[in-house]
Amino acid sequence: MASPTHWQHRGPLSLLLLPVAALFAAVSGLRRAAWRCGLLTAHHAGVPVIVVGNITAGGTGKTPLTLWLARFLIEHGYRPGIISRGYGAKNTHARAVPQDGTPQDYGDEPCLLAQRAGCPVWVGTDRVNVARELLAAYPETDVIISDDGLQHYRLARDFEIAVIDGAIGLGNGWPLPAGPLREPVSRLVNVDAVVINGDDATDAWSQALQMKLMGDTFRNLAHPQQTVAASHFSGRRVHAIAGIGNPRRFFAQLGRMGISCMPREFPDHHAYTAAELAFAGDEEIVMTEKDAVKCTAFANARHWALVVNAEPDPRLGELILARLAETRRHG
Repeated sequence: MASPTHWQHRGPLSLLLLPVAALFAAVSGLRRAAWRCGLLTAHHAGVPVIVVGNITAGGTGKTPLTLWLARFLIEHGYRPGIISRGYGAKNTHARAVPQDGTPQDYGDEPCLLAQRAGCPVWVGTDRVNVARELLAAYPETDVIISDDGLQHYRLARDFEIAVIDGAIGLGNGWPLPAGPLREPVSRLVNVDAVVINGDDATDAWSQALQMKLMGDTFRNLAHPQQTVAASHFSGRRVHAIAGIGNPRRFFAQLGRMGISCMPREFPDHHAYTAAELAFAGDEEIVMTEKDAVKCTAFANARHWALVVNAEPDPRLGELILARLAETRRHG
């Protein structure tokens, strides 16, 4: 979901919702305490588990980082598998995501992961069971990446990454629904790495690692083998759509690439229809890869997706490899 405006300020609406937020914080705090003290038991998958998540509601750049992590591990001799909840999918049981899977059946982010990750991708609401089913189907898998799931404590983890949108930060710093926080800011002290997506406008995370989303190539949705550089759109007026956690980040990225666009924001995980993209005129339409998986079925030659790749601080890879080596020694 895109961040509501009141999450960025401690205004009247946030104040009105503060009692509900206090109740949410108390309940989630008790739940965390139950896991920490052993009243609730976490289950280990049998192989190292790396969680890529956040402490705020909405998108922060987890999926591009998950894609980077999968490729990074493969390059270093590992055989990763990815698990995800499958937000918005019709079914909830554990199942593999095929490369031609639809967002209606598997969720938009898992479909993108299946297309680009180069490793098995499975979805389901019970992450422990999803991990077990993936490992049963692919016993050669030696590390699990959990796309999101920082708050899914039932699945034990060996390395936690919290991703923060540098442009939005932690909003007004209040819990849901008065603010964007799923967990308190103090939770960041306990993760293994805090990754800032883009430029951080504050000095709140001096130990955090930076990440940039890079790319200037657009892929045609109707003809996937056809790609163009950003210069293709130079001097043209194009429509731009975005149904991600922070649509304005995408529009700003297009502006930096010299693309003059007519932007239109949609809610995160929005299920597009052909009518919504039937803009008058013959201008081309650009979108994110996450949007593209939901538009491919009705796309034509006017539709293009910007292909981006995460480039995190190299120290993140070093930290992960060191932890995996440690788990092997003690495994």
